Amino acid sequence: MKLRKLVLPLFLIVVIFFIGKAYYGNLLSPVNPSNNLEKRFIVFQGEGVASIADRLYLEKLIKSPLAFKLLAKQSPNLSENIQFGDFHLSSSQSSEEILKELTEGVVEKWVTLLEGWRVEEMAEKLNAELKIDNKEFVKAAKSQEGYLFPDTYLFDPDSSVEGIIAELKANFDKKYDSDLQQQIKSKGLTPSEGVILASIVEREARSFEVRKMVASILLKRLKIEMGLNADATIQYILGYQPEEKSWWKRYLSRDDLKIESKYNTYLHRGLPPTPIASPSLSSLKAVAEADSSTPYFYYYHDLQGNSYYSETLEEHNLKVSENR
Repeated sequence: MKLRKLVLPLFLIVVIFFIGKAYYGNLLSPVNPSNNLEKRFIVFQGEGVASIADRLYLEKLIKSPLAFKLLAKQSPNLSENIQFGDFHLSSSQSSEEILKELTEGVVEKWVTLLEGWRVEEMAEKLNAELKIDNKEFVKAAKSQEGYLFPDTYLFDPDSSVEGIIAELKANFDKKYDSDLQQQIKSKGLTPSEGVILASIVEREARSFEVRKMVASILLKRLKIEMGLNADATIQYILGYQPEEKSWWKRYLSRDDLKIESKYNTYLHRGLPPTPIASPSLSSLKAVAEADSSTPYFYYYHDLQGNSYYSETLEEHNLKVSENR
């Protein structure tokens, strides 16, 4: 009698287990096995499994977001390797097939190119993400320094160097529109001079307000034919620093400031011949809104990111010595 009482609950548990397993399996099965039509599905940078599952469900590519999340949790070797990018998925695929596809079937990849980078840094990133040849990219893109807009792009892994450069340039032309160019012309600069100045501002300051102040000071120096004395232009000349593993030397020596180059704004008045990096829209706007009537001639940023402005060289040197 006791055995009979024990067997019945066990039997029910087994039945419920198999029913649940079958139901779970059904939730992971294809939404429409006969429909091989592919849909474009983009996984965004930083997107988690929960968001991906919800969107897959809305796109009718899976039957249950909860079942997909459970599958991902049970398959850490897959879920932890989901790629960001563009995929082609169909409702004829099971949830397991889709999860696997998201780890290896990327059609296009997200690539972020940061503001203030020079073309060599862009080349390194594109090589790491798309296996684009560094030297080939630099050779083709160097003449476009400053005109390749820093942004997040979705690229085909088979993209050509020329195709990538064209897309970056097209994005720049879209951002640097006629209205912005007209604002910069009102400052007494040509559109190309505006880009050169913005590229220096990009490397010399970080927040918009500081960029605007630095742009105002540099524009004022230009107006009175005073040397720009911008460290970023020296860093551009020096190039890659193996010890720092950076294209921008952190601490400049007095000898660095004496390097003979048209880009040396300590030795030569006016703007350098070309931009030194890719300016952000923020830096372009900072130049467009610069005010050359500012009372300041000098600026200094300490290691904590604080900025100081001075009207005289003596005042500037004092602030530098006090805030090193």
